[in-house]
Parts: sequence; C-alpha cells; structure tokens
Amino acid sequence: MNASNSCLPQASGLSKFAIFMTMFITLAVLSACGGGAGTEEINPPVAAAECDPNDESTYSECGTVLIALTDADGDFVNYTVDVLSLTLETANGRVVQTLPGKTRINFTDYVDLTELVAIALIPPATYVSGTISIDYTDSEVFVEAGDESKAAVVTDADGNALTQTDLKITLSNRDRLTVVRGRSALLQLDFDLEASHTVDIVPTPATAAAEQFIVAEVSPVDEKDIRVRGPLASVSEDEMSYTVAVRPLHDQVGDFGRMKVFVTDETEFEVEEAMFVGVEGLRALSAAGTGTPTVAFGTLATGDRKFTANIVLAGSSVPGIDRDAVRGNVIARDGNFLTVRGATVISSDRRAHFHDDVVVEVGPETRVFKDGYRFSDLDVDAISVGQRVTIRGNKAQSATDALSPQILFDATQGAVRMHVTHLAGIVNTVMPGQADITLHGIDRRRVEVFDFAGTGASTDVDADPDNYEITTGVLPLANFAAGKPIVAWGFPTAFGTAPPDFTGRSVIDYTDVRSSLGVGWGSNGSTSPFVGMNTDGLVLDNQNPDIDQRHYIKTGPLLIDLTSLDSDTTIVPRSTGRMLFYIKSADSLRQYSMFEDFVNDLTESLDGATTARSMHARGHYEASSNTLTAYKIGVYLIEP
Repeated sequence: MNASNSCLPQASGLSKFAIFMTMFITLAVLSACGGGAGTEEINPPVAAAECDPNDESTYSECGTVLIALTDADGDFVNYTVDVLSLTLETANGRVVQTLPGKTRINFTDYVDLTELVAIALIPPATYVSGTISIDYTDSEVFVEAGDESKAAVVTDADGNALTQTDLKITLSNRDRLTVVRGRSALLQLDFDLEASHTVDIVPTPATAAAEQFIVAEVSPVDEKDIRVRGPLASVSEDEMSYTVAVRPLHDQVGDFGRMKVFVTDETEFEVEEAMFVGVEGLRALSAAGTGTPTVAFGTLATGDRKFTANIVLAGSSVPGIDRDAVRGNVIARDGNFLTVRGATVISSDRRAHFHDDVVVEVGPETRVFKDGYRFSDLDVDAISVGQRVTIRGNKAQSATDALSPQILFDATQGAVRMHVTHLAGIVNTVMPGQADITLHGIDRRRVEVFDFAGTGASTDVDADPDNYEITTGVLPLANFAAGKPIVAWGFPTAFGTAPPDFTGRSVIDYTDVRSSLGVGWGSNGSTSPFVGMNTDGLVLDNQNPDIDQRHYIKTGPLLIDLTSLDSDTTIVPRSTGRMLFYIKSADSLRQYSMFEDFVNDLTESLDGATTARSMHARGHYEASSNTLTAYKIGVYLIEP
C-alpha cells in the first residue's frame, strides 16, 4: 500500500481518485524532492506541485486514507441506511470529502467484520474531526422481539422520526489521523448501535431512540477480519496480488478508490463457482477479466496497511451477480427445504432487503461450498440446522417489500456457501476431543428459534440444545470448566449424521470470552453513578436508585443483573494493548487513549450539576471478584 517517495507521478491506475473530491484543497507549497541542481540564487530549487486530488501529476505529493466501518453487538438484527457523505477536517478548518457518492450500508453486517468502504487520496495534514451524513428516508431497521424480528422506527430523543442527520466525528487528542505524503493511514468508524440507541419493543413498529455518535479510531481496539469488495482492475502473479476498484456493500456504480489485495499460497478462491488455491486463483481471476465482481475476506497489517486475503469470491460466486442471493442461518430443514432466519435477500439488481424467514429449496444439482474447504465434493446433505449460509438462486416471490411475509427461494440450480458459524453456551462436561454444552445461541440468535429435528442419525439422537456435543479434535480444553461460558466457531455436522452436533475450528473459554456492561440512569441521569473513581478504576453504585432498565453484564450467553450482585462492580483498564475511552455530551465527544486522562475529565465533569445518563464498557468480566477489565469505556453525560 505504501507509495514511493519519488516525486514522479504515480501509476495512471490512480486516476479515478479524482472523483473523490468535491472541493479543491490548497496546501502550502512543498519543497522539491532532492533539492535543486545547483546552489546559485538565480537557480533556486523548483517547488513540487501541491497535492490536488483532481490532478494526477500531483499524486506523489498526496497521502492515502483507508476508511473502514464496524459496529458492536446489540439489539438490532438489521440497520440499513444510506450514507450520503463523509468529510474530514484539519485542525485549521480545511474540509475534505472522502466519499464520491451515496452508499447503502447495513451496520449489523459489521459486528463480526470490518468493511473497507473507501480509499481516499487527500492532502497531507493532521485531521482532527469529520462529519458523516446519514439518510433514514428509505431505512430498514429491525430489532429482536423475543424469538422474532420486529420493524422499528429510529427517532431522535424527542420521539421524532429521523430523516437526515449529520454525526460529528472526533478523534482522540492523543490519536489524531496523520496523513503523510506517499503513505497510507487507516480511519475506522464504529457506529456502536447498542451504546447510541434505546430500544422499545412494545409499540408497533418498535422505536429506537437515537443519541448517535461515531467512535473514530486510527489504531482500532477491536481487531476483526476485513472485507473488501469491488470490480477487478488488474492482476499481478509476480506480486501475488490483484487490484480492485472499491465499491462497498452492493453498490453497482462509483469508484471509491483502488485497493491492492495480496494473496498467499493458502488463499482460497471461488471464481465463477469453481475452486482454486493460491496462484491458480489469480490466474482464474485474470481469465475472468477486468470488471469481474470480487469480494475478499482477510486481514490488514497495522504497520504497512497491507491487506492479505484468506478467501476470495469472484464473478457469479459473488452474491447478487447474475442471480439473486439470500444470507442468514438455517433454523429448520424439511427434506430439501431450508428455512433461513434473519435473511438478507440480495436481488440480481444488487438491492438488498431484510426478511425474517425465507424458505429455500435445494436439490441434487445445487453446488455446495464451505469456507476453508478446498474441494468440490460437498452436496446439500452437508447443510444442517444452525449453519450460516449464503445461497445463490432465484426468488420466487418479490422481495421488494421488507415487511412482506415469508418468501420462497429456488436454489435447485444454484449454489450454497457454508460460512463459519458461531455458538455460545455454558459448558456441561469436558472430555478429550469433545465439549458438551448447554447451547444458548447461534450467531446471536436465541437457540429457541432453531428446530433440530432430523439433524441426528435417528430421531433419538437429534441435536439437543441442553446437551449440544462439540467435537474439538486437538484444540486445547484445559481452561474449560463446567458452568463456565464457552464460544465456539465452526460448522454444524452434516444433516442426519449427528452426533457429534458441531465441529469446532476454534473454541474460546471463559477466561477469554468477551463481556459487555451496559447501565443507564434514566432520562435525567445521576449525579453520583460511582461510589469510587480514580486512576485505578471506577466502582459502580449497583444500588443507585436512578438505575433504569439497563443494568446488565453480558458474558457470552450469560446476562447478569447488576442490581442482583452482592457487591458493587469495579471497572478497571486492562494492563496491555490498545484502549479507547470516551465521554459523550449533547455537543461533544471527547476521546482518550489513556485511562488517566479519561478519569480526570470524568471527575471534573461530574461536578454535582452534570449527570451521567448511561455507560457502556467492553472487556473481560471475572465473576469471582465482580470486576470488568475493560479495553473500551464510554460515558454519556447530561450537562446543565
């Protein structure tokens, strides 16, 4: 990703960056590279052209910023809105537009991954803030209501439905976005739906009162897989890479910047529904030709911003290309009919809509692929209850109405890709190579929605959520214990062949299961939310009379009522690794990377007149000491 320090113009492949900017930014003239040809005053050094994103000859004087979006887990099963613009602002007020046009985004897609939405060529500077403009006019928002999904309307604090809103982006005072000539920087934006919305599922439609804000990070605390989408621009076997014109989500037009995707000998490719590995995949991409749609999943190196793909899909293997697609979890199977819950239907016109349930028919001609499996010998029997899938075929009923009832989908001549599926539960017993658990949820869906009939070799051995059997192979299980939370990533056993019920690729024991804390103090807030507050940590007043319906710690599948605990809960910063702390008020968002700075601000702010309305924290909870060791803490204040 790093460009040369030479003053020569960069490759012409960057020319499409010109459409990124709606405003011409003028910078101070930079000195020429390497000085002048002599020392005489009549021949002074020739100044290099200043960075102008509309002028390719100045690209060597520009820097690059990678814009990524992510989200935290919350109550929403779908939150699709239109992002109209994203601007960045320097300390002295210069404004740069980093999106070339409107893009439609479902923020709940980003709980388990981060989406690269744009790569902008911008003038070198220190950027301290920005603004993201969101349009709710055509939004699709659904929340969990028991075992079902329920449509919701997003409102402001006064109950008025949102139409268009501008959210301010503020960077930490110790962690500004510094863009340097010829280098790439990263800006990750966390929408954090849980912390910025209060959901009421009683009315129909449900309401989600928003007090929105964006948490911006240049060194992200949460490390997730990155997804990069866009049409193919070029392939380089020598570099083991290919380049795409970035188009986030399902956008069909626009060029949001160029991204080089590196691959390895182990990178898995599915190109036009054929499997390849490593350089053979690059050759298949090259044969598919320029403009071929691609989607890559992988990791971004924090140092040089080099993106390396683990899985690449291209051509007709990309959902919504040539055929319709549906994505979700299989909650029941009856013969060749799959019921997919929490489904996103992607029409062949690339328009995506949410549906609670979609019934999919598969058959002997349906092709089946599996993440991390390099062979083509799978058939539809591999697809069992719980499996997360993307299915390509044809919808038999219009999916243009997001509130329409269950729809039908024909994949008898289509294809299914099985994705890594996430389980959460409580350990019952542990033995070599196996853990039996009480299953609580699959991919954040309550286990009660899944019908496991037919999963076993006979009806008496169908998968039992009260004793769900996970084969773990050689994965270490030393830290697993009965009664403790467990998270497993892998695949349900082929339909009709359990037990075991699930093959774990990785398992996380209770010592590493992530926890989240959420507490609110009502619309008026509390002047004394903590009984202790210093640079060592915060101690919550768990019996504060102002505490509202938000008072929980969620550890894996466990939900712990803070008000039921015998002692007050302590929140401390972790001792190593990146951290982020913020204080939100009506007109500001102050971010800190140092806990001491955060506590000093919080102590000064809670002056007896200012109240705390809510707090959210993420980290690891130790029940024995009632302590949350946090890497991210946010407090919302109401100032007089």
